[in-house]
Amino acid sequence: MIIVTGGAGFIGSALIYELNKLKIDNIIIVDRLHKDKRWLNIRGLKYDTFIHADDFLSSNILDNSALKGVFHLGACSATTETDVDYLMKNNVEYSKKIFQACAEKNIPLVYASSAATYGSGEYGYDDSHEVVSKLKPLNPYGYSKQFFDEWVLRQKRKPNKWFGVKFFNVFGPNEYHKGSMASVVFHAHNQIKDTGKVKLFNSYNPEFEDGEQKRDFVYVKDVCLAMLKLMNDAKPEASGIYNLGTGVARSFNDLTKATFTAMKKAPKIEYIEMPETLRSQYQYFTQAKMEKFNNLFPDFKFRSLEDAVADYHQHLMQTDHYLSWTPDAQV
Repeated sequence: MIIVTGGAGFIGSALIYELNKLKIDNIIIVDRLHKDKRWLNIRGLKYDTFIHADDFLSSNILDNSALKGVFHLGACSATTETDVDYLMKNNVEYSKKIFQACAEKNIPLVYASSAATYGSGEYGYDDSHEVVSKLKPLNPYGYSKQFFDEWVLRQKRKPNKWFGVKFFNVFGPNEYHKGSMASVVFHAHNQIKDTGKVKLFNSYNPEFEDGEQKRDFVYVKDVCLAMLKLMNDAKPEASGIYNLGTGVARSFNDLTKATFTAMKKAPKIEYIEMPETLRSQYQYFTQAKMEKFNNLFPDFKFRSLEDAVADYHQHLMQTDHYLSWTPDAQV
């Protein structure tokens, strides 16, 4: 049995899809479905039980001897969230209780951190534990993830096998419910369909031309496969915090042009003003330092930006573009 918190969300549902491909369906989803369309993320997936996140910690599920591991991906992931009390309760205190329970019962744990912890990158993007306490996130969401990472490293009692994964800019199927927080690929695809062009933010940093702001864009399927490698194949002594990105920064212009190419259209990009509220917390460059993960799994390959966008486009072109699994599924 495997628990996936945030299992109805973007990365969580994609992880369940990858587990289903491995013929694993003894899965417990922990989440809040709210009033949006995230329930569609799990409609085509195979799992055993759904538990509301508010009821999970008071249940006895973590006492089940059949439990093989916990993927704790449930969190408020909105980088624009300003209710810091909510973030501390949801992203920190809730996570502490799961970590402590896994430590007490020695349950393998993978939990979601974020590249937002790196702030403006003044200390680089190194997942060394020695760097963690120096980082200064630019927004409350990043701070909540940073706070929890620091707390984890201070704990004397940890699960025998645990991994905190710092997601960089993840994109791919099942992000549709995220609205404005969905990836540029998703929004670009819709803008191209509707208007034939894509709008990108101007640069307000003289070191970057318009559209040349760079991110480490990583495909959701690769992120999920990497988490499964950590959970299933890494030895306990490898436990720790790991970056999950491609290790290659690409520009928003590159990302947009790859989307136009996948849609077989000529690029047409318009640069627009960035809202004032975003300018002070905007990251102009992120690039995961991936040596730690690559040394652990030297044969693991992340898809190129172009290949990932092309694969995502195939999903977006389907009538039902949600990830779903049947024994004869082809994608």
